[in-house]
Amino acid sequence: LLVPQSTTNTNTTNNNNKPSIKMKTFFTLLLSIIASAAAFAPHAFKQKNAAVRNPAVSPLFDVPLANGAMSFNRVCREWRCKYTGDKSDSASLEAISKVVDEYLPVLKSTASADATVNRLVCGACLDFKLMTTVPLADFGPWEENKFAPEEEFLAKLAEIDGVSQIETQTITNMVI
Repeated sequence: LLVPQSTTNTNTTNNNNKPSIKMKTFFTLLLSIIASAAAFAPHAFKQKNAAVRNPAVSPLFDVPLANGAMSFNRVCREWRCKYTGDKSDSASLEAISKVVDEYLPVLKSTASADATVNRLVCGACLDFKLMTTVPLADFGPWEENKFAPEEEFLAKLAEIDGVSQIETQTITNMVI
């Protein structure tokens, strides 16, 4: 790469060591080319894969999926069950709601400071789901803690008349 060298400043009105207009134009063009080329460079998968191997490297990197077509940096633990009755007046769904109210503060404080909790209710298939999504960096410690208060929460669900098929699942959950 050749850089124009100028010992005399012929393109300025006064000679006070200001860069010439040609020099400014050259460097502006050079920076534009570099920025454009970086946009088409591979998405630093080597760095991302380093973060996958060791999430402590940088929790900001996404984990690639599907040959790079998708990625994730948040993981969800889903607790789900079936309830009985109509969604508008189901006694089992009402009892589930009371268990959620009891455990929600503990769940939010235990899972992660950045946890989001979503409640899903399907009136057609009678599904109830509680989905807690945490940053990837916080998932490992929560998993080591057995997703507290999962065990107690699921035991409470099992005591409710009309609740069945109590299950859990770990999935990624990204806003796109």
